[in-house]
Amino acid sequence: MLLWFWGTGVLSVWFVFRDPAFDYRLLLVGVILPDLIDVPLGRAGWAHSLSVAVGVLVVVMLATPRRSTGRRLLLALPIGMLLHIVWDGAFTSAEVFWWPFSGGWGDGDVPSVARGWWNVPMEVAGAVMLVWVWRTCGLADPARRRRFWRTGQLVEARATC
Repeated sequence: MLLWFWGTGVLSVWFVFRDPAFDYRLLLVGVILPDLIDVPLGRAGWAHSLSVAVGVLVVVMLATPRRSTGRRLLLALPIGMLLHIVWDGAFTSAEVFWWPFSGGWGDGDVPSVARGWWNVPMEVAGAVMLVWVWRTCGLADPARRRRFWRTGQLVEARATC
């Protein structure tokens, strides 16, 4: 699952933060990071836990100066990880979600793998979300695409939102 997480992650941040300076590149990494770690292991482990995502958030907050560009950039990673937990439904397994406080190691099925064929309509929905972002932000324009790859910023091409 890739498009589902990218689509839901970008739209969640787009509609919640409304920040034209937000860097979406690290968000795109953060929303797939838990699966990149846990799928090869064949189980939903620590990467799908709330503790790890919050721990990354705390590290970013403590390691970067207040109101710095570095903090603004790096905050996208734990935000993406938290959104992955939400849009993956990882919270449905208490042992995984609350690891290490649940007493177990957090061994469970990776939700995106366990869903099986349900991933197909979810990927289609993610593709539709990304097409909306593509059109709304005018990413068909090469200059806007270059700006996105250089800065990670998405700017509305038209005032629809």
